[in-house]
Amino acid sequence: MKPNYSKRKYVIIAIFIVIGVVYIARLFYVQVYEDKYILSAQNNVVRKEVIYPSRGLIFDRNQKILVANDVVYDLMLVPNQLTQIDTLRFCQLLDISVDDFKNYYLKAKKYSPYKASLFMGQLPKEQFAYLQEMLYDYPGFYVQKRTLRRYPMAVGALNLGDVGEVGRNDLDRDSYYQLGDYIGKNGLEKFYEEELRGSKGSEYVMVDVFNRVKGSYKEGKFDTLAVQGKNLYTGLDMNLQAYGELLMKNKIGSIVAIEPSTGEILSLVSSPSFDPAMLVGRKRGENFNMLVKDSLKPLYNRALMASYPPGSTFKLLNALVSLQEQAITTETKYSCNGPASTPIKCTHHHITPLSVVYGIQESCNPFFWETFRSILNNPKYHKTRDAYEGWYKIVKSFGLGEKFNSDLMYESRGNIPSASYYDKLYNNRWNALTVRSLAIGQGEILITPIQLANMVAVIANRGFYYPPHLVRTIDQEDNYTESAKTKIEVLVDKKYFEPVIEGMAKVASVEGTARRAALDDVVVCGKTGTVQNPHGRDHSVFIAFAPKDDPKIAIAVIVENAGDYGGTWAAPIASLMMEKYLYGEIKRKEKEKQILDADLIPRK
Repeated sequence: MKPNYSKRKYVIIAIFIVIGVVYIARLFYVQVYEDKYILSAQNNVVRKEVIYPSRGLIFDRNQKILVANDVVYDLMLVPNQLTQIDTLRFCQLLDISVDDFKNYYLKAKKYSPYKASLFMGQLPKEQFAYLQEMLYDYPGFYVQKRTLRRYPMAVGALNLGDVGEVGRNDLDRDSYYQLGDYIGKNGLEKFYEEELRGSKGSEYVMVDVFNRVKGSYKEGKFDTLAVQGKNLYTGLDMNLQAYGELLMKNKIGSIVAIEPSTGEILSLVSSPSFDPAMLVGRKRGENFNMLVKDSLKPLYNRALMASYPPGSTFKLLNALVSLQEQAITTETKYSCNGPASTPIKCTHHHITPLSVVYGIQESCNPFFWETFRSILNNPKYHKTRDAYEGWYKIVKSFGLGEKFNSDLMYESRGNIPSASYYDKLYNNRWNALTVRSLAIGQGEILITPIQLANMVAVIANRGFYYPPHLVRTIDQEDNYTESAKTKIEVLVDKKYFEPVIEGMAKVASVEGTARRAALDDVVVCGKTGTVQNPHGRDHSVFIAFAPKDDPKIAIAVIVENAGDYGGTWAAPIASLMMEKYLYGEIKRKEKEKQILDADLIPRK
């Protein structure tokens, strides 16, 4: 029997009919119902324009605007829509050369011949108004509204950061951006980029053959709204920041002021500084290159990145460790022979023997050498190395030798040398005498100004800190940042802070080494430091907090190459900063003038 295939033809016919119906239905859907294909087909008359959101504002602690926005206009180009134009006249409109025109065009075409991209950015309102009247003569070009940063006060450039055009790495890393977009490059602008940038919207518009907008497409059916970026509320005090930058004029160094109870940074000064407006607009690149080449390195944030031996300021921490480890008591006294002392000599003659309170007041090197030796020779440990590990652990709990990992960009870790470091350096044969320089804050110890300010904030708080941070809340009062919520306890009992604070109060009294830091009606607790500098004159250092029993401000000041004791330059600067913050004004005009007139930058 021959097989009967006659019925199979109906199956095959049915399959072809079904396929045909599917194709017809799909074509009908695409051409009649699916508007996105209509938009693609009508590319020559429908244009999608990106609506850029306003970038979030940045406020100081008193709701004063640190960073605002100004409207500018970007000239966009769709390269394949560009026809024969009068190039010379167009260049005259934009005040650019023909070579510039070619470079801008090639850059846009390289990005995409069919998509709009930035041709020339940041046209001011006046230039835009003039250009808009002529733009119909130049098909392929259109103008898009954007915002640029504006600074009501020229302060805090390195803290706030800056905004610039996206680079190739930015485009590869985040699909949100396209060529010509702006992105935070440094500081808060970079750290909080996702919060500040907001979300783009889009608008479809009808344009005629001259590229002139004729109206919204389909009454805005496909349009989406832009969402403004979130605002940042910082702990910075704009007036205090401005005053700190003024005091540090013609000086190299830094000032860090913190509110101890919250960890909010009141002022973060790196000197020399610059006007943040220099990195805004079309001259941003030129100004940036100029700042990079400046021999005084204004782009280097000394407050966060520079690290120094802390000098005598570190004696406070050694005192706290010795009390916590019960290596000494508040009644323990050591003798001093002044400049004749060994193995570490004292800088001056004073009362002797002395306890921890007066050891701090006099900043006695021999006292703190004996204290440090007592820590490392503590009988509760079997080995010097074990005692050192105990010292190391307590010191590290103060946030030294590590980054705070808050919203501070480009922090340096500093350095607290470990026991293993000395094992390697001295082939496992070392003792207190070998590392005696640590007793007075010299040797391998390196601390950044922000760490130094946090250390004194811990002392002011009697044993805890919040990681120093610039931003308190994002967009709303109860939206606190993680750093603002994270309380860290150090490894020293609260009771041991009192004798150290008493000694600090004596430092800033009429008998102390920092009498220039004293304030009327407020007890200031401070400590001077002179940091050895192998590259020139010594650095002047001072740390303090005030008032003694209700601390509102903790501060660290470093003046590089000052060539004098900490009490000569750093202490009066800190004192003026505290006076400005606590009283809102400066009454000691003569002292202020002395600091303002001082030029401490080394000259060749």
